[in-house]
Amino acid sequence: MNDGTRRSFVGTLVAAISAVVGVLMAVPLLRFAAYPVTHGGGGADWFPIGSPDRFRGTEPIRAEVEVRKREGWRVSVARQAVWVTRNNRGELIVLSAICTHLGCIVPWKHDLQQFACPCHRGFYAKDGTRLSGPQPRGLDPLPTKIEKGVLYVKYQYFRQLSSKGEVIG
Repeated sequence: MNDGTRRSFVGTLVAAISAVVGVLMAVPLLRFAAYPVTHGGGGADWFPIGSPDRFRGTEPIRAEVEVRKREGWRVSVARQAVWVTRNNRGELIVLSAICTHLGCIVPWKHDLQQFACPCHRGFYAKDGTRLSGPQPRGLDPLPTKIEKGVLYVKYQYFRQLSSKGEVIG
């Protein structure tokens, strides 16, 4: 083997080993970067909010759930408000307290007998339907179930500024 061929072989060997090492080092980095995309954002768990008997009144009652939320690599626990009320058939429903316009928390106004968004003067009926304002839809209803005498709600996050109630987490 002459000297030029030997240098060429060693150069090719070093390049091949470097490429393999580079690929092996890139795999964990790619997995790290793709983790938020491949794992859900949390929040879609069932939370107990009390006995259905607790919600017998004629006005909506505020309840809170502790939601575990994942944003990228950070996991946090947040308290989210929900409203327990009744629809026009008298059935219990649970509504998200987040305005569908820009995400403000919507309180119940006893004197108006309506939900009133403090940010942009959006109004909702007792059952969450949109009455007036810039919001594109009514308050988002959340899935519920009753097990062993306890009302559970499945908390979900919805896309803002959309006429459809699209769940995003």
